[in-house]
Amino acid sequence: MDKIETLRDRSKVRIRHLKMDDLDPLMKFYLSLPPRDRNYLRVDVTDKEQVRERLKLIETGNVARIAAFLLSDIIAVGALEISPEEWRKHQAELRVIVNRDYRRKGLGTILMRELYFLAVEKKVESIVAKMMRPQRAARKICRRLGFHDEVTIPDYVKDHAGHKQDLVVMTCDINEFWKELDHFYNLTDWRRCR
Repeated sequence: MDKIETLRDRSKVRIRHLKMDDLDPLMKFYLSLPPRDRNYLRVDVTDKEQVRERLKLIETGNVARIAAFLLSDIIAVGALEISPEEWRKHQAELRVIVNRDYRRKGLGTILMRELYFLAVEKKVESIVAKMMRPQRAARKICRRLGFHDEVTIPDYVKDHAGHKQDLVVMTCDINEFWKELDHFYNLTDWRRCR
């Protein structure tokens, strides 16, 4: 995948798979995120070694990482991680992070669409999203795209500040995800984004 997409503000971005060579621009992106945004991420993205190890997971074939570039800068990233466990190979976890300056421009939805196509290609049947309870905006977006709350586990994870947080697990059938994604695009700017 390597394509040019137009955002709502008419700016053009390049969407493509991440490579190991992208480590430095990826670190620049992560370090540009406000601490509040980084607080709820699964790993410490300010640690270059952790980010490098996560990039290496692409080589397994179970992990796809994509990014949106504005010139040479990364402004958003998305990941689709298929479970390596035999009993969950039909499931994949989806994550998207967008730079605050590029939110509400359709970029997150474009990344989700591309991750959907990758999920279909990998024969994924259901998508899982995991987040901490304070991530209300992320949960709201997921619900709009057909996700349903499955379980909330109290005090299950800790944020980067060391505070215990409830983990919210949401799921969506892959066909339902496409139906809601397509509906969302039709209501907004699907035709122009294609």
